[in-house]
Formats: sequence, structure tokens, C-alpha cells
Amino acid sequence: MNNIAKNYLDIRYMDTLASGDTFLHRLDPRAKLITTLLFIVAVVSFDKYTISAFVPFFLYPIVLISIGGLPAGYLLKKVIQVSPFAVLIGIFNPIMDREIISHIGTIGISGGWISFLSILIRFLLTISGALILIALTGFNAVCLALSRLGVPRAFVVQLLFFYRYIFVLVDEAEKMEMARSLRSFNSRSMRFRVYISIIGHLLLRSFNRAERIYLAMRCRGFDGNIRLIRNLKAGWKDFTFVVGWTLLFAAFRMNNIPIKLGEIVMEAFK
Repeated sequence: MNNIAKNYLDIRYMDTLASGDTFLHRLDPRAKLITTLLFIVAVVSFDKYTISAFVPFFLYPIVLISIGGLPAGYLLKKVIQVSPFAVLIGIFNPIMDREIISHIGTIGISGGWISFLSILIRFLLTISGALILIALTGFNAVCLALSRLGVPRAFVVQLLFFYRYIFVLVDEAEKMEMARSLRSFNSRSMRFRVYISIIGHLLLRSFNRAERIYLAMRCRGFDGNIRLIRNLKAGWKDFTFVVGWTLLFAAFRMNNIPIKLGEIVMEAFK
């Protein structure tokens, strides 16, 4: 199986995870979406030199992964795959901010290194929270929740089409890779000119395939609205889930719990 086919199955695996039957899977998508948004807002609201205050926020992804029966290794792998973006954002911080603001023993730590580490931790928390939301809810259900929460319909429809046509693009790319492999006796080398030509043909074939899909949808009565067959009904469990985590996030945000625990321990051993 080539890499394109593996990536295709990998994308589909998120939908498989969302089809579980745990307590978290059965919650209203709006409750999970609101809670995840509050979690992300709380994490990114800290100042750039914050590190220790992030520790309690790891409780959220750990609890959801455990109760939802999600594969922690798989989710961590997904976070690592996109981590270069976070590295690129903060890699120059140690060069631009060289003021020493902390010490580990006799070693001085500059503000640039602390802010760089803070960016990486924020990235880990926010991306893991978003991935857990998709794995517990499904992309279509998340879009439905966005629509019910008042997000403009055009934006939601664009998200749904984007997700749908990813598979169209992958399908066309897999066919072209298979044809190239058969014509080159399974050679992995490819000249730059051939690569550019394949990319251009892939774009054209994807446009043609998308146009045929759109015409088929029009023939079946598509009027710009994508109707998902799922009734959303929030109950006391959903309300408790949102309120409970919101109170925890507020407590974590207003109090640096690791430092307070450290002070308590130090007082106890005096």
C-alpha cells in the first residue's frame, strides 16, 4: 500500500473513532465544541512567559482520552506531525529575547527560551484538544454544532465541502501514483519536471471530479444547505459537562496551582 493510500485510511480513522459509544461520544456536539473552545481560550490567554500554570490543563485531554477510549499514541503522533509549525513560530525567540529571567541552579535561562517552551506547550494542549473533539464527535457533527450555534451557513458549508473534497483529492492522487508506479517499474525517483506535470494534472482531475459530484448533488436537489440527519438535544449531562469543565478552567486560569502546591509543601517541611 503506498503512502497516499495510508494517509487516506488515516483520515478515515478519525471518523471511525467518532463512531464509539462511550459517555463522551453520546454528549451533544455543541457541549463538546463549547467546552473545547473555552479550553483553548483559557490556554492561549496566559502571558508569554507562563509554563508551570499549564500543568493542570493537561487534565482535560487526559480525562477525555481515558473515558472516551481514544488511542493516546495515535493522537500524540498527529500532534508531533504538525509540531514543526509551532517550532517555526518560536524558534527565533531565544535569539531575540536574551534577558535572563530565571535560573536552574547556576544556569541562567533567558526569556526567549521560556517563551519558546510556552509556545510548544500551548500548541500541544490546543491541538490535542481539537483532535480529541474531532475523534469524539466527528467532523460532520462538529459542523452541525457550529451551524446550530449561529455560525454563518456559508462558512459551515465550506468546511463540509473542504472535508469532503479532501477524499476526492486523495482518491485522484492515489490513482495517478499507481499509474506512475506501473509505468516506471515501481521506481521511487521522479524528475522535477515530471513532478510538476503530475501536480498540474492532479489539480485538473480534481476540478473535473468535483464538478461531476456537484452536478450529481444538484440533480438530487442540493440547494446550498447540507442537511445532516441528526437531532441535537441537550440535556442535564451536557450542561453539567460544560459547567464543570468551565469552572475548572477558570480555577486553573486564576490560580497557578503548581506554585501554590509547592508553597504548601515547603511550608509543611519547615
